[in-house]
Amino acid sequence: MGDNLINLKNQAIAQISEVRDLTELEQIRINLFGRNGKFNAISKEIAKVAIEEKKQFGITLNEVKNTLEELIQIKKNDLTNSARVWFDPTMPAKKNKLGKIHFVSRAIDEISSVFEKIGFSRVRYSEVEWDYFAFTALNFPVNHPARDDWETFFVDLPESKKYGSMLLTPHTSSGQIREMLSRQALPAGRQAPIRMINIAKCYRRQSDISHVPMFHQFEGLVVDSNINITNLKGTLDYFAKSFFGKNRETRLRPYHFQFTEPSFEVDISCNVCDGRGCKLCKEGWLEIGGAGMVHPNVLRNCKIDPNVYSGFAFGWGVERVAMMKSGLSVPDVRLLYSSDLRVLSQL
Repeated sequence: MGDNLINLKNQAIAQISEVRDLTELEQIRINLFGRNGKFNAISKEIAKVAIEEKKQFGITLNEVKNTLEELIQIKKNDLTNSARVWFDPTMPAKKNKLGKIHFVSRAIDEISSVFEKIGFSRVRYSEVEWDYFAFTALNFPVNHPARDDWETFFVDLPESKKYGSMLLTPHTSSGQIREMLSRQALPAGRQAPIRMINIAKCYRRQSDISHVPMFHQFEGLVVDSNINITNLKGTLDYFAKSFFGKNRETRLRPYHFQFTEPSFEVDISCNVCDGRGCKLCKEGWLEIGGAGMVHPNVLRNCKIDPNVYSGFAFGWGVERVAMMKSGLSVPDVRLLYSSDLRVLSQL
């Protein structure tokens, strides 16, 4: 008989410990101590206990009852307290976190605005391009490394007899060709001036801390009579002062690009040391991108007479230019297109 009582106690303790709401706890109490409960059923068996064991059985019976009733009350208090939720209806609601325009999109809008103020028109051309517009018309030789499969994403489609292979455009410079050729339908003498700014995605097989397979470039092109390097330098200075600050300046260093001659790498004065030289820039200048005078062969490929017209062009990475301005703490450019909130919260 005593064993039944101990088993009942152990089972009841296990059930009470696992209870998750007051309704379930009340049902356990009824099953134990109700009129037809298990505890009462065992209590009635005292008449069958031997006389010499009745005293001990009664003591054990009371101890089990007191223990279980105490456990039930403790559990009831715990469940009651946990169910209480403090709420003040007069408190202001929590504001939802709002999204915002991505860092690159904001930079594109600002770059467009700067150039629109000096007469540039925003244009846009396809990101899937033909080899002719991306390379041939831009004066790239057939064996140029940029045409290699390890540099450019080629599209697996039949080649065009006229334009060659299809590819994902590796630079916005193909937009120069498209823009100049689009002027051929205009009457003679109205093919210029051209002042365009083309901002688009570009694709290259490069992925490291400073390169991503997909990135953004902005391409500027000016074609008119008597355009020279002074016009190029003045345009770049205007952009630098408008976008980076009135104290910033640019300089041109000789370089080589297939589609411009002469060609230049463009540097901007360091904003950390104001051009004096520091750990960031070493000599007071930071490289920002490429530029140059449109190559006469490129003008001829677009049916524009280089003896009448000249022009300049420049192409820079949006991400690079924007990061130089903002001073973001982004150790790897690939993080700009990740879901890392440590980066996105800065943008």
